[in-house]
Amino acid sequence: MTRWIDVSQPLDRHVTTWPGDTPFEATLTWNKADTGSVNVGKVTMSLHTGTHVDAPFHFDDAGQKIIDLDPDLYIGHARVIYLPGRTEITAADLDGFELNDVQRLIIKTDGWIDKSTFPETIPVLTPSLAERLGELGISLIGLDLPSVDAIDSKEMAAHHALAQHGVHILEGLVLDAITPGDYHLNAVPLPLVDGDGSPVRALLRPY
Repeated sequence: MTRWIDVSQPLDRHVTTWPGDTPFEATLTWNKADTGSVNVGKVTMSLHTGTHVDAPFHFDDAGQKIIDLDPDLYIGHARVIYLPGRTEITAADLDGFELNDVQRLIIKTDGWIDKSTFPETIPVLTPSLAERLGELGISLIGLDLPSVDAIDSKEMAAHHALAQHGVHILEGLVLDAITPGDYHLNAVPLPLVDGDGSPVRALLRPY
């Protein structure tokens, strides 16, 4: 049987976070020596730590929260394409790729190789790309980047454009060992009732 490939960032004290955001911390609130039976841990973290999905509420007060999103968005056939060396990704970058009947598109950019350091700049998605994804019927875009917008963006133009065209967002994937092609994706978020985002265990399995 073909094995699942873990494409999520390990969550420990080494995981990078957005500058100024909540750092990751895992501690034991109870330990087996004291309780006589169990260890019980506690985690403190931003919902946008490591590999995660964004809910529209992240950038729109009227947008859906994590609990409102269809889990089917994050499970099923996905196509991985490779677009290295870009400062931005546009609709024209999809020319030449066969994307008919693709609902989940993952773009390997190599724009954030060293994930032990938070990047100062990353490739950004343009509104033209969001429009093309909508035209193609793609409902999920996944990236090996911490955001679809520039690190210092306040307008969040790509987030808004993707939402306008019905495209949801999966960020922070680890795609170093992944070659372009077709995979089964499983990256379901937690059922967070008020969540603007959610960490995920993202898995790919080649067909």
